[in-house]
Amino acid sequence: MTAIRPFTLAVPQERIDDLHRRLDATRWPERETVGDWSQGTPLAVLQDLAGYWRSGYDWRRCEARLNGLGQFIAGIDGLDIHFLHVRSPHADALPLLITHGWPGSVIEFLRVIAPLTDPVAHGGRAEDAFHVIAPSLPGYGFSQKPAATGWGVDRIARAWGTLMQRLGYARWVAQGGDWGAFITNRIGEIAPEGCIGIHVNMPIARRTRAAKDSPTDEDRRAIARMDFYNRQDSGYARQQATRPQSLGYGLVDSPVGLAGWIYEKLHAWSDNSGDARDLLGRDAVLDNIMLYWLTGTGASAARLYWESFGGGNDGVITLPAGASAFPRDIMPVPRSWMEQRYADMVYWNELDRGGHFAAWEQPGLFVDELRKCFGLMR
Repeated sequence: MTAIRPFTLAVPQERIDDLHRRLDATRWPERETVGDWSQGTPLAVLQDLAGYWRSGYDWRRCEARLNGLGQFIAGIDGLDIHFLHVRSPHADALPLLITHGWPGSVIEFLRVIAPLTDPVAHGGRAEDAFHVIAPSLPGYGFSQKPAATGWGVDRIARAWGTLMQRLGYARWVAQGGDWGAFITNRIGEIAPEGCIGIHVNMPIARRTRAAKDSPTDEDRRAIARMDFYNRQDSGYARQQATRPQSLGYGLVDSPVGLAGWIYEKLHAWSDNSGDARDLLGRDAVLDNIMLYWLTGTGASAARLYWESFGGGNDGVITLPAGASAFPRDIMPVPRSWMEQRYADMVYWNELDRGGHFAAWEQPGLFVDELRKCFGLMR
């Protein structure tokens, strides 16, 4: 079925009751033998989060919020794709396709949709307005799970072009972070009909020849961060890229296992002062986890790493392109590295705060970056 159709969330109460039973029956391990996060999510942190999940968290609040925004399903290339579609009150707004990554979801964008679509009500100008289209990646959230191989970055980028065409948008821009950045860059490479430019909040590029032969201090800092990621922080990616099915059994069966796997990255990759829940919001953290739990997408989401991990960061992009570098992102990339990818770099900015989940962590800064960058393309 290829028609676009409205989608309304109505999770049966027995699914919530089952979650509660599983939380009650959790078999906890002993506490970690260190006083920090170096062995993963600490026992006390996860027990506190699970306790609130069981006794204080209200899924119906999130369900109502998503339903109020406008959710849809489109059949594209044999797969049902879930997406938010929020039109601006300004008819001439610029359509913006925005893509999340792992371990995120469309929940990442809930703080920025209103200022993007209705800028006048949020300190901007009518000419800053966007129509926002936020799809869930295949195998994530309420998008259908691929039943065969082949749904990697390239296919998703092409599917997103089809979605924008199906929505009737003849002129649009694309934005993303994490896997969304890879997909957005691929959109920039293939330049689907109607796309006039891109922006990413996770700059991705290979080091330049100069950085290899005669690195600057900035090059050395970036290389050191990459080395840290490869040595200490990439275990999740190696597991998901090599054995997503084995990992998936635990993620789909155990809510606490899923929460421990996801929350560790929300904590480690955000620019927080010691507890990511204070920055991201405890309810929003659980909203995001619920989009994996309710849909049983622990394995299917991980499988994107099996499809695409390790590639897609060196193609030249000739469309107008911009990037915002947030200081606590996973692997900060210098502008000089990006300039070998973006042949027409119209915007670059290095911010003083913010991490990997930029729209979620720093919605004001994120919105301002998109207004500035895409203002050069309108």
